[in-house]
Amino acid sequence: MTLGPLMLDVEGLALTSIEKETLARPGVGGLILFKRNFASVTQVQSLVSEIREIRPEIIIAVDQEGGRVQRFKDGLTRLPPLKVLGDAYDRKGDASLPLAKDYGWLMAAEILSLGIDISFAPVLDLDFGRSAVIGDRSIHRDPEIVIQVASAYVAGMQEAGMTATGKHFPGHGWVAADSHVDIPRDERSQTEISADDIKPFATLASQLGGIMPAHIIYNQVDAQPAGFSKVWLQDVLRKELSYSGVIFSDDLSMEGAAMAGSYPERAFAARAAGCDMVLVCNQADRALEVLDWIEQEGWVPNQGRLAKMRMQRHWVLEDLQMMDRWSVIHQSMASNI
Repeated sequence: MTLGPLMLDVEGLALTSIEKETLARPGVGGLILFKRNFASVTQVQSLVSEIREIRPEIIIAVDQEGGRVQRFKDGLTRLPPLKVLGDAYDRKGDASLPLAKDYGWLMAAEILSLGIDISFAPVLDLDFGRSAVIGDRSIHRDPEIVIQVASAYVAGMQEAGMTATGKHFPGHGWVAADSHVDIPRDERSQTEISADDIKPFATLASQLGGIMPAHIIYNQVDAQPAGFSKVWLQDVLRKELSYSGVIFSDDLSMEGAAMAGSYPERAFAARAAGCDMVLVCNQADRALEVLDWIEQEGWVPNQGRLAKMRMQRHWVLEDLQMMDRWSVIHQSMASNI
């Protein structure tokens, strides 16, 4: 079945009858899981199996960055925030990069063992010390260090069989406001942003299967937030950076997306700007509004791009945890946190 452009969520630990009907609709192409969907490894594996019985080809995602943003914990590795890898680079330079690769591999392999396709990672935002919502989710302030560490981390994800998604293009680290509850504005020029924040996205563009833009208005570039901006998504990301992967909107339920209007209007704006898939989270009724609009419009995203987001390898968690590499990574993790 063709994948639609909507990624939505479900309420609990198992599917309701309404959720089963919704997942079967052609406008759905993705599903994101949250902490509320996880009680144990076996339970979430059962939930994933239930989802795939209805839509085998659907892209299932989670945010499993580590630190403050790790949805699944019990029975899995407690992952540190990505800042730990930047700190390790400060101490050891390039000698720390195998650790970054191992972190990416471990995170991805554990998530793949649950039957989930992708974790929305890594964060490529720079840590200017201004954004509390980014903070230690960022690898480093220096874009060159972010490039080195993130490249290794992404290589580890790819080795495990997961495609990486960089966020939040063109950079969320400068603004203090949280786009979940506000509409942040970045007053810098495009030249300043391109000389700093964009560097990791530009360098890693060919390594990323997905990119998620920020719900931030960059006033000197466009009056629209980046996720609704043809300037950022088409002129800069597609043309200047030659990026050919999936563009995921950030959650259209966030306050940073509200200026675009109703939920269908937000989806329209994201599509017009160049997004391939839109996320509507924690708002089931609004997700259905968007789904109705998508199917009425007949919006079918690029299937080749989306297909590359599916898992390339499935691990057995018990086997993974018996591997020497798993034990060595845990030992290294203990000494670097």
